[in-house]
Amino acid sequence: MVVVHGIGKQYLGTHSLHGDVAPALLDGVRLAGGPSLKPSYIEVAFYGHWFRPPGSAAAKGEPAYGHRDVTDPFEAELLLALWQEAARLEPDRVPAPDSAAKSRSKAAVPYTVQRALYALSRSSFLAGVADRFLIGVLKQVRRYLTDDGVRDRVQQEIAACVAPDTRVLVGHSLGSVVAYEALCAHPEWPVTTLVTIGSPLGTPHLVFDRLRPAPRAGTGRWPGAVRRWSNLCDRRDVVALAKELAPLFPDADRSVTDVLVDNGWRAHAIERHLTAAETGAAIAEGLAGEPL
Repeated sequence: MVVVHGIGKQYLGTHSLHGDVAPALLDGVRLAGGPSLKPSYIEVAFYGHWFRPPGSAAAKGEPAYGHRDVTDPFEAELLLALWQEAARLEPDRVPAPDSAAKSRSKAAVPYTVQRALYALSRSSFLAGVADRFLIGVLKQVRRYLTDDGVRDRVQQEIAACVAPDTRVLVGHSLGSVVAYEALCAHPEWPVTTLVTIGSPLGTPHLVFDRLRPAPRAGTGRWPGAVRRWSNLCDRRDVVALAKELAPLFPDADRSVTDVLVDNGWRAHAIERHLTAAETGAAIAEGLAGEPL
C-alpha cells in the first residue's frame, strides 16, 4: 500500500509521517475485520519538501503570512469557497458571505480576505488554526494546480513509491488529487484500489476543472486500471466540498463508493480517517485475495 499525504506537511518526511500513518491504518483495517498487516506493508509517498522554503530564502522560517498576502485570484476564490462551505455546515457559528464579498472574491480585496479569515476562525473545523497556516495551505494548493514544474516533481515522488506489488493507493486531502492524477497517468500500474479521504477532487472550477486529464462535459476520467474506488469524508469537512464523487466520475463498469465517516472535532485529520472502520473496510477489500 502507498499513502499520499495532504497539505501542510512540508516540515515532515517519509519516516516521520509513517510513524503516525501506519499504526492508524492498521487499526482501521483491524477494526473492519481485515487481514493482519505489518507496518512494513505501508509506504508513505512524501512530496511536502517541494513546498518547503529554501534556507537561503527563509532565514526566519515559515513566512508570517497575513491577509494582504492573499493576492492571487485562485487563492481568494478558494478561500471564499471554504468560507461558504463552513457557513453552510455551521450557520449558527459562521456568518455567511454576502453578495458584495462574493463579487469581490476574485479580486483578492484585502478587506474581503480579512472577513473570510475571521469567519473561518469561528468554525469548529478551523478553530485554533492560525491565519498564516491557512494562507500557506491556499498557496500550496494553488502551486500544485497551476505550476506544472511543481506538479511534475510531486508526481515523480509518487511514481517512485509504486512497486510491482502495490495494490492500494490511499490519498488524503490534496494527496487524493495527486494520487488520482498519478493513476490516470499510469494505467499500467498494478494498483487496483483507490481510497480517497477528505478529498477536494470535486471542488468545481478550482480543482475538478483543473485536473489532469481535464474532465469532458463535466465528467472526470476513471483513474487508470483501478477496479475499486472508495471516497470517504466527514460531513463537516470543509475541504471536501463535494461530499459525493460518484456523479462526477461515472464509468460503465465501475462506480465510486461514497461513504460518510464521523471523525469528531478533527473532521479532516488523516489519522482519524484511517482509524475509521469504514476506511479500514475499503482498504481491506482492496487487499482481499492479494498475497501478503
